[in-house]
Amino acid sequence: MSSYAGAMEEADPLTDALVQSAFETIAVLSRVSAEHDLSLTLVRVLGILRDRRLRISALAGFLGLERSTLSGLVDRAARRGLVERLPSASDRRAVEIALTAAGRQLATSVAAEVRQALAPHTASLAPADRRRLQQLLERTLTQPGTGAAK
Repeated sequence: MSSYAGAMEEADPLTDALVQSAFETIAVLSRVSAEHDLSLTLVRVLGILRDRRLRISALAGFLGLERSTLSGLVDRAARRGLVERLPSASDRRAVEIALTAAGRQLATSVAAEVRQALAPHTASLAPADRRRLQQLLERTLTQPGTGAAK
C-alpha cells in the first residue's frame, strides 16, 4: 500500500473536506488562469502584488521559490506588461516588483472571475456562516510553519 493510500485511510472528515475544497478551488484557479494564459504561480504573484511592492527576495519568500526561479517569471511577466521593476523607496540599491496598470486590471479581473466561480460553493451558507468560515480559514493560514501567504 502506498503512503498516500495509507494516509487516505486515516483521513478524518475535516481533512477530507479541506482536501475536496482545495481540489475545487484549484480547479477554478486553473481554469481562470488558463483562460488568461497565466500560470498558477503568476496568478499568485498578481494577487500578492495587488496591494504592495516587494523586493524579489520577499516575493520569492511568499511563494516558496528560489530567487532565480522567480526572476525568470518576473521577466516574462514584465515582457507581457504586467509587472515592472522600480527603485526601492527605502534603499536606492534595491529594486522592487510592482504591478503595472495592466497587471492591476488583470489581477482585478482574475479575482472577480474566481470569486464568481467559487460563489456557488458558499451560496447555501448564511452571511454569518460565510464570515465564520472565512475567519476559521484565515486562522488556519496564519499558523506558524504553514508557509501560507496571501
